[in-house]
Amino acid sequence: MFDQLESMIGRYEELGELLSDPEVVANTKRFMELSREEANLRDTVATYQEYKKVLATIEESEEMLNEGGLDDEMKELFKDELAEGKAKKPELEEKMKILLLPKDPNDGKNIILEVRGAAGGDEAALFAADLLNMYQHYSESQGWKFEVMEANQTSIGGFKEVSALISGQSVYSKLKYESGAHRVQRVPVTETQGRVHTSTATVLVMPEVEEFDYQIDPNEIRTDIYHASGAGGQNVNKVATAVRMVHLPTGIKVEMQEERTQQKNRDKAIKLLNTKVFDYYQQIELDKQNTERKSTVGTGDRSERIRTYNYPQNRVTDHRIGLTIQKLDRIIAGDLGEIIDSLIIYDQTKKLEALNQ
Repeated sequence: MFDQLESMIGRYEELGELLSDPEVVANTKRFMELSREEANLRDTVATYQEYKKVLATIEESEEMLNEGGLDDEMKELFKDELAEGKAKKPELEEKMKILLLPKDPNDGKNIILEVRGAAGGDEAALFAADLLNMYQHYSESQGWKFEVMEANQTSIGGFKEVSALISGQSVYSKLKYESGAHRVQRVPVTETQGRVHTSTATVLVMPEVEEFDYQIDPNEIRTDIYHASGAGGQNVNKVATAVRMVHLPTGIKVEMQEERTQQKNRDKAIKLLNTKVFDYYQQIELDKQNTERKSTVGTGDRSERIRTYNYPQNRVTDHRIGLTIQKLDRIIAGDLGEIIDSLIIYDQTKKLEALNQ
């Protein structure tokens, strides 16, 4: 492990030099690749350097105490430093083991978040809107940028489907566990007799695909330009700014009318389409090896769920890890930290167990 860590320090220092090289800076793809690598190594290198300082403190304290000749005050000082160092050493060793686990290459990426109302009609669409707001507030608490890309809204304020770009530091690493069917149990606003209904919405988290990672052949895209409706109403019946793009081989379609200019809508549409098409082909490859796609995203059926939000009992349960929290009101308001941290720890624990077998 320590040989691996020493080589990481060498590589980290090398990356620092490369990232200041004018030739590397001028090559966008190369610069981005090296920047990601440097960011992935940063925590591991910092932890190992702290670990080496703790070892040096333990060694120095033991030497000073063994030499003798110290007054009582100095003895107590070195004893405290020794005790603190010995307590911190195993903590840092455990942290380094986790940091050395194989990294998901997408962890540092931005994401496209897609939320769809599934089983439950209007109530499912309203729940999809609640989930979107939950992720938006959580993103704001993390200092991330949240931008709605595409939305198919219902007449009562829900969403049949909505996509958002979330950008910032390590977005995918925290939100990748959110993909799946989310179930809500509550009295819908449309219910006149006060009965609790069960509805679902599906969430899909896709790492954003950058231009140099993947690009659709332009000949495979059909683009339609039309007049925007709803938001951006100043352009209605004046200038055609809305953009619809269809990827002909897969039939995947995106529509963009959030921006007031056609070019901005084109730019957002191609970014969203690239990500969706890349995810589509990637999942086909994954399905050849296992059934993760079906078990993760599901079809939106009530029985296929990763999490339940029970409003009458103010309870949220994540079924994958058996976690139940009695503060749904705070979670739906964006306080997702406890759930996400628990999922990360569970995932890391399973990986450590697999390595130790």
